[in-house]
Amino acid sequence: MRFVLRFSGFAMALASLVLVSGSLAVGILLWHLSADLPDHAELARYEPAVTTRLHAADGRIIAEYARQNRLYLPLAAVPQRIVAAFLSAEDRHFYGHNGIDPRGIGRALLANLASDAGRPQGASTITQQVAKNLLLSREQTYSRKIKEILLAFRIEETFSKNRILELYLNEIYFGMGHYGVAAAALGYFDKSVHELSLAEAAYLAALPKGPNNYHPLRQPEAAMARRNWVLERMAANGYIAQHEADVAMEEALVINPRSVSPHETQAGYFAEEVRRELANRYGEAALYEGGLSVRTTLDAKMQASARKSLVDGLVRFDEARGWRGTETRLVSVEGDWGFQLAELPALEDIRPWQQAVVLSVDAKSARIGLRPERDVAGAVEAARRTGRITGNGIRWTGKGRVGDVLRVGDVIHVEPTGKGANEYRLRQLPEVSGALVALEPDTGRIRAMVGGFSFSQNEFNRVTQAWRQPGSTFKAIVYAAALDSGYTPSSLVLDAPLSINQGVGQAPWSPGNYNGRYDGPSTLRMGLERSKNVMTVRLARDVGMPLVADYARRLGVQDDLPPLLAMALGSGETTVLRMTTAYAMFVNGGRYIRPTLIEHIQDRHGETIFRHDRRSCSGCSASSWRNQNVPRLADKVEQVIDPLTAYQVTSLLEGVVERTLPRVFSGFDRPLAGKTGTTNDAKDLWFVGSTPELAVGVFLGYDRPRSLGTSAYGSGHAAPIVRAFLERALAGKPRTAFRVPAGIKLIPVNPYTGGRSGPGSGAILEAFKPGTEPPIAEPPAIADAMPADVPSREAYSPPRSTYFQ
Repeated sequence: MRFVLRFSGFAMALASLVLVSGSLAVGILLWHLSADLPDHAELARYEPAVTTRLHAADGRIIAEYARQNRLYLPLAAVPQRIVAAFLSAEDRHFYGHNGIDPRGIGRALLANLASDAGRPQGASTITQQVAKNLLLSREQTYSRKIKEILLAFRIEETFSKNRILELYLNEIYFGMGHYGVAAAALGYFDKSVHELSLAEAAYLAALPKGPNNYHPLRQPEAAMARRNWVLERMAANGYIAQHEADVAMEEALVINPRSVSPHETQAGYFAEEVRRELANRYGEAALYEGGLSVRTTLDAKMQASARKSLVDGLVRFDEARGWRGTETRLVSVEGDWGFQLAELPALEDIRPWQQAVVLSVDAKSARIGLRPERDVAGAVEAARRTGRITGNGIRWTGKGRVGDVLRVGDVIHVEPTGKGANEYRLRQLPEVSGALVALEPDTGRIRAMVGGFSFSQNEFNRVTQAWRQPGSTFKAIVYAAALDSGYTPSSLVLDAPLSINQGVGQAPWSPGNYNGRYDGPSTLRMGLERSKNVMTVRLARDVGMPLVADYARRLGVQDDLPPLLAMALGSGETTVLRMTTAYAMFVNGGRYIRPTLIEHIQDRHGETIFRHDRRSCSGCSASSWRNQNVPRLADKVEQVIDPLTAYQVTSLLEGVVERTLPRVFSGFDRPLAGKTGTTNDAKDLWFVGSTPELAVGVFLGYDRPRSLGTSAYGSGHAAPIVRAFLERALAGKPRTAFRVPAGIKLIPVNPYTGGRSGPGSGAILEAFKPGTEPPIAEPPAIADAMPADVPSREAYSPPRSTYFQ
């Protein structure tokens, strides 16, 4: 008996020692693990990475930028059915426990002891998952699990259940690059969370357990089984009726991924320009994680019109120079030519053009195979589409037979003809490039921007990044400086050979007119309309190149133009956007505008952090109407040039369009002021102009400057693109006239002599500032005395035919 008592005492002492030692060990372990736990209070300041979205002017999304594709959604905005689905799938006791589920932990512990799989099973509650995803690493160890449990307790003590659930629903990864339930709903079904069906909500709730294990295309059976299990749990938990679950389980799992790409609105160059501006303004972190909401100035319809007009012009120029042949061929088309074709790089933004391969060819036609599409998972679709190219489809090549142009295996580009379901015309990617930009003259809002033939092919934006010589489009700047220096549109300037001494040891510079002809004394109007180089140089020499350079700076064309006379002819470099903005300032009355792609920007909380329109409105925030004066916007915009001068330049540029480009703009029933430009050796072709509603600039040229050909002129290639765009962009809009500022006097004059003239007889209404009207009897003085060896005016009487440049 004594032995039994002694043994019992010893056993109790040993048990007590083990218990105390174990408790001490556990305490030390917990102290050690909790010592370096992250501060759970960080969750109060937690802001997850959220997608930045670019919107067109009408609100449609044109691009998204993110490191994690996430749209943050407050719990109050999540439908209860979706909440029920996630609670049933992940943590049905969520609102009843204090951070951990003891029964779940017990089941997982027993399963881990009975299994030698190596990877421990978890029984994480939603709170534990928040702790793991936001504060801990993803390593699968018991120490990390203990830390997770400790943090879960602290989180439950600090935050409400609803806040924890909100963090979970916005942080969890759903696969296919989507984070958070809002992004997942859009990414899988192209729906908002409010539009999801019961079956779709259940599928999303099934994904967090293992997105790759339940991929809708690669693992369809597992995905359906997991979704149906969630539906069963929802019914068992009383969230839905059993018959609702049964109906939902019969629903097929149909994925409809949302595609958000600038290519959808043909706005790759536009979106990239906005992306660069955001990165420069706020930094990369704000751009890709800050959840900015950017309302851009893009008019989607105008953008589509701009792209079509420019591409048509580039293709028209390129095809006139013949077929260059294919650059890529398939070795054989006997096997699966579709898979081979799908593996080749392709341009995403040139639809309706498509990539194709020649399968067979004879003298009259070619059978082609069209590039197959890829499914959501990226796999090449099994379907194969074919078509044919007939003689009409290769007519532009100048070849008589299809067999003279195409060979079996050639990889080509084609476009549907619209004449038959399977009939296509041959296309080739143009070598020449170009740019088009359109903006509002009064506000500077850029409504359309196309920086080249294809953004997928080349991201270099020729609207903003290509510095090229503007040629004769720059002459409007020189004429503006002259009109502000005492000249009038009827002032006579000598158009005759000119030789300028350039200093000791240098040969004289003798600028000449592009057609080698001289008209003697001519009005400023005739000088600009006929793009007279010598007259422009005489004007620049008289007013001084420093003044011309100052006007170029004020109008934003060039910041630091060298004061050399050659610069008056447009030999300095600028961009299409800068030149177009300058012409817009002529039309808007000489007021400075900042061209912008962005209307306003809001941060993730909806606060406006940038607004393009900086005008203030005192009195606009009145709480009620008390017969007070109507509030007015305080417009402090800088006046760059005299509004009277701006209108005079606009009037001269109207004459350029009316009298030197009648074949291009015949029947164009809107006021248009513009100027063509063709640089030396025709390396750059321009047309820049503006209607009262829209300023447009177009440039054509090779990226590595070389001649576009002896027959290439801005009037023949750039101007038609502008007309095509304006007709599409302004279709259905009312016709408006250029605003005539107060003080301008419109007087009929003879455009050749500059003297007053009665109505009719070829007279035009010329714009004069007060006190500068031409005398009734005597003609104005001629700038530059006429040398004795230059014939009289009569010998230079200009013919009535049209001059082109």
